[in-house]
Amino acid sequence: MNKEDINIYDWPRILIGEVPVIFYVEILIRATAVYLLLVVAMRLMGRRMASQLSRNEMAAMVSLAAAIGIPILDASRGLLPAFVIALVVVFTQRLVSYIAAKNEKFETLSQGDKSTLVENAVIQLANLKGTVVTRELLFAQLRSSGLIHLGHVKRLYMEANGSFTLIEDSNPKPGLSLLPEWDTEFVDQQEKAPGQYVCHHCGNAQPGAGREETAFCSNCGHQEWVPALK
Repeated sequence: MNKEDINIYDWPRILIGEVPVIFYVEILIRATAVYLLLVVAMRLMGRRMASQLSRNEMAAMVSLAAAIGIPILDASRGLLPAFVIALVVVFTQRLVSYIAAKNEKFETLSQGDKSTLVENAVIQLANLKGTVVTRELLFAQLRSSGLIHLGHVKRLYMEANGSFTLIEDSNPKPGLSLLPEWDTEFVDQQEKAPGQYVCHHCGNAQPGAGREETAFCSNCGHQEWVPALK
């Protein structure tokens, strides 16, 4: 198309394009066929495709999306290539899932492994950095579970598919506040554990009694201590 053919007031071209009107009837047929193709392909790839996706399943979905877009709108393209690509994607995904089910090492290699982000009320900063999860996102995830401090957390896992699994401690201990620091009014209302302090960076309990400004945290090496919430 030449630039002389572009006219901002050319509504028929903008809305209908340069194809015969009968092509829109064909689009209905193509869209229906592609929709059925997607439904069948996702059914063949297993129930997990209807829930949270792993890396492999996400790659399969993106591949299917790339395969079906052009045949719907391009009159010069047939539907058969989309079906061939879908068969290849389904076969590959099923093969990877089969091998992963038989081989745990391959499953970890292809789909990733879980990471422990919080252990016994203490943030595992190295794992947090490795999963590219920020401290703020971690706190937000725990607040969404109704927690106000880390002492309630026995374990927080980040699963291979990116979801979080929280295991609460049946005997909560004093811990680092999960509340936003700017919400000072609400933070001040929370009950503090007398004489107990935790590391501001990871939630590790301060050794010994009383507040020692010069003490270094044994978990992360920082020396910034804050009152623990009860």
